[in-house]
Amino acid sequence: MIDTMLQASAVDEEKTASSGILPTYKRAPMRFVRGAGVELFDESGKAYLDFSSGIAVNAFGYGDAGIRETIESVLSTGLVHVSNLYRTRAGEDLANFLVETSFASSVFFCNSGAEANEGAFKFARRWGRAVGTGAKTGIVALRGSFHGRLFASLAATDRPSYRAPFRPLAGGITICERDPTELDVALDPESVTAVIVEPVQGEGGVRVIDADLLAYLRRVTEERGIALIFDEIQCGLGRLGTFHAYEHFGVTPDMVTMAKPLAGGLPMGAILVAKHIADTIKPGDHGTTFGGGPLVAAVADHVVRRIADPAFLARIRENGDWLAGQLADIARKSGRVRGIRGLGYMWGIDVVEPASDVVARGWEAGLLVITAGEHTLRLLPPLVISKAELQRGLSLLEKILS
Repeated sequence: MIDTMLQASAVDEEKTASSGILPTYKRAPMRFVRGAGVELFDESGKAYLDFSSGIAVNAFGYGDAGIRETIESVLSTGLVHVSNLYRTRAGEDLANFLVETSFASSVFFCNSGAEANEGAFKFARRWGRAVGTGAKTGIVALRGSFHGRLFASLAATDRPSYRAPFRPLAGGITICERDPTELDVALDPESVTAVIVEPVQGEGGVRVIDADLLAYLRRVTEERGIALIFDEIQCGLGRLGTFHAYEHFGVTPDMVTMAKPLAGGLPMGAILVAKHIADTIKPGDHGTTFGGGPLVAAVADHVVRRIADPAFLARIRENGDWLAGQLADIARKSGRVRGIRGLGYMWGIDVVEPASDVVARGWEAGLLVITAGEHTLRLLPPLVISKAELQRGLSLLEKILS
């Protein structure tokens, strides 16, 4: 059955290529036609329980009434887009809420996570030039990182196979081991303007960065006049059971980049910027045509206010603790799992076989999981998933791991 599905996938890829879509992804064989709650349905009517959330995007699953009503309300005004030459209430309301619920004094809106990281690099260099010299331009990223596929964000991404075909990449960006001794040398105050960290590395295997290392980075960057950027594109906005991921670790950065679930499935990114950096940014230093437009900003404002509800976050923390125990039991019984790690609704499972084989068995069983490396499964269920639905997904997971 799996071989048949994979053969069908190859045929589907050929059809996709001939239809005009550039083949930058190896797509699964099924074609989805609708979604409801935490399930997707293909053309045959088969249901798939989604433990991937569109790679951590669909926080509220599919067909959410609140998102639909917000979209319809904006469409009724006719203000889908007006450009950032003009003010709109939706973007200002959203920015004010994000400022009120964080360390930031200002927010920059864009269209994706990679754009958010690229913008944060620019802001860091602008600040570094204002407080230091023209030599204070370096960006440091950590081993195992994934920050995007544009030139600067790709240079900060620790995936050699992603980087090699596109060299030379943006200069002045280095990748350092997750080790204080190595970082002490790399974080030169004369040449480095920022270090970027995913508090939980998603594509890099769902690796939770040690809180002590994050605290060390905060202390050293403050001492040396280096900006600390947290990439919370995948791990932020409720996924760990706190509104911002940095809250879980008790370490406050100078900038946070966010995207994925921000606008409930519509494309949107943002950068939270602390006052000392925001004060160095001037008109013309950066820009965007679409970022923070009336439609996406209104949906994002609806999304973040719901996620920030303390009861909503407490349920994720409670269920996340329960998930940890359940996954440990599955790993113990399976005999094909080498380890599990994660927090809240973000988990990695190291398997002895290729993770892609387990993903394919999931399709057959009606469960959507994704990979985070050659031998790591990644679980990213919608934030609204019920405990009963989590249990159903775990039963399917145990089946495909047996």
